[in-house]
Amino acid sequence: MASRYDEQSIRVLKGLEPVKERPGMYTRTDTPLHVIQEVIDNAADEALAGAAKTITVTLHGDKSVSVGDDGRGIPVGPHPEEKIPTVEVVFTRLHAGGKFDKKSGGAAYAFSGGLHGVGVSVTNALSRRLEVKVQRDGAAWAMAFEDGFVKEKLKKLGSVAPKQTGTWVRAWPDPKYFDTDRIRRPELEHLLRAKAVLLPGLTTKLVDEPSGDTLEWRYEGGMEGYLKESLAGEDGFTSPVIVGQSYVGEGDTTFATGEGAAWALAWTEGANGGESYVNLIPTPEGGTHESGLKAGVFESLREFCLHHELLSRGVTLQSEDVWKNLRFVLSVRLLDPQFQGQTKGRLNSRDAVKLVATRLKDPLDAWLNQHVDVGRKIAELAIQAAVARQKAGKAAEKRRGSGVAVLPGKLTDCESGEISRNELFIVEGDSAGGSARQGRDRHTQAILPLRGKILNTFEVDPTQIYANNEVHDIAVALGIEPHAPGAGDSALAGLRYGKVIIMADADVDGSHIQTLLLALFFRHFPALLERGHVHVAQPPLYCIKVESQGKNRPERRLYALDEAERDALLEKLADEKVRESAITVGRFKGLGEMNPEELRETTMSPDTRRLLPLVIDGGAFAEARETFTLLMGKGEAASRRSWMEAKGNLVEADV
Repeated sequence: MASRYDEQSIRVLKGLEPVKERPGMYTRTDTPLHVIQEVIDNAADEALAGAAKTITVTLHGDKSVSVGDDGRGIPVGPHPEEKIPTVEVVFTRLHAGGKFDKKSGGAAYAFSGGLHGVGVSVTNALSRRLEVKVQRDGAAWAMAFEDGFVKEKLKKLGSVAPKQTGTWVRAWPDPKYFDTDRIRRPELEHLLRAKAVLLPGLTTKLVDEPSGDTLEWRYEGGMEGYLKESLAGEDGFTSPVIVGQSYVGEGDTTFATGEGAAWALAWTEGANGGESYVNLIPTPEGGTHESGLKAGVFESLREFCLHHELLSRGVTLQSEDVWKNLRFVLSVRLLDPQFQGQTKGRLNSRDAVKLVATRLKDPLDAWLNQHVDVGRKIAELAIQAAVARQKAGKAAEKRRGSGVAVLPGKLTDCESGEISRNELFIVEGDSAGGSARQGRDRHTQAILPLRGKILNTFEVDPTQIYANNEVHDIAVALGIEPHAPGAGDSALAGLRYGKVIIMADADVDGSHIQTLLLALFFRHFPALLERGHVHVAQPPLYCIKVESQGKNRPERRLYALDEAERDALLEKLADEKVRESAITVGRFKGLGEMNPEELRETTMSPDTRRLLPLVIDGGAFAEARETFTLLMGKGEAASRRSWMEAKGNLVEADV
């Protein structure tokens, strides 16, 4: 019996209900640590603003956690729009916070990690009970929540000294929302230690009531002392810790005043590794700020090597050679950081690459030229890595016979012989191919433009696929022969590229070309999919240009993958009080509309692009074959029609 679908079937989620229905969209659900981190981050934002000197986190015996700071205290007066206490708004409204209106320095926080305005409200939504106490303006206040709703209204507890200010929050995370109700202490300790590292003079404390332990961190030396501590016990050469910081001054036309980075760097003969932060928020998955660090360090050391003639003939430095032995701590300040997901594990802000690279390079140049002997030792480590890499690349280079076919003339090949680093972009159209050629990294990126749609090869015999010019060029460029599923690594012995990237327009024709190419790879070159070599580029559909908003807000260009991202960015700009007349939303009709710089920044640069990896394992092969047969089989017209009639309403096609 079919289920009822009428007006009553449409449910509108209000208040904190979306968080309770889909907690994984707002936080990590493996442990309650992240909802507690939201409270810690707010306290750290007070320290970043210069208003707090101490943060104390207490683990209680009933599995609740409290966070206290001596900052300014959350405002308790009536909110001008909501007409309820502001502290209540902060804990019960998803998009509420003091971090949106940043124009001309008018926000409560010029730089903050709590970007989205959903942090502590998520903590409240996913807690059985939450209590908050505030001291400010000579008075102490308290209120309590249960399951996200007000349980005890705001009440005044009494008077305090005028200079006695701060916020104290105690939360009882609800176990039903998490895989475990246990907070892993090592992660919490690392988080609190990092806050002290990045804010010299800040004291962070952890009190474990059940065990009676109390830990305290304070680093007057900041990142330099922290990195030196982590390097203790390293064998072999270890460079001095190189520290620096650089922030944008007034009048800069590219970045906002105050944006920039601080860093501590050291090279060792051991393995590399480091920690990065954005507005004090740990980014364990890295992101564009680490890419900027990598680019700045590489350019600086490469120029040092060239200036001092340290490179032997035939040795070429790459960024990974310089990165291989680098240990670092990086702290970046961004006015409007864009994170990947609410958990903020990875930074996506494209401008961060250029910001960090440009702020770091000149100070590092100066340091290397003032410490030439140490600079030479650092350069030797990078050169050794380059030599080892090139030897490994030559060993892995495919063996060519005299009868190998000539590469197709329209292929713009890359210079590198290192298969694992090389990328082949199969691009829809000559126009996009031209922009891709100009926007590529010529050392590792090759471009093969397609003129129109390729042949549907799903039911074509392997011996006949070369009859089609486009398919012939793809196969010859790849350097491998057609093979059967499960052929193993031997089928890819001649492969010329570690990544094969399909780059087509974000429309119906582009999707059709993607499907035809995937059918070719699935049917005739399945090892590419089995070994994870095939990727689909995800170019943005929309470009949002934001005019300059004064000295602190230079012109910006934001990109959205689809309508949902576009709407989210527009909502964020509205929260920032950017006037509508200053916003221009453009829509790319295709890749050919992008200039080389836009195509590189959004779709080709490994630092800022988005790729969809396509991998198929043995268990899913039969199911995938059925789907391809339905979609591409010549005798499946009736089945396709039935399928489209049944599933057509699910398609979100750009026609």
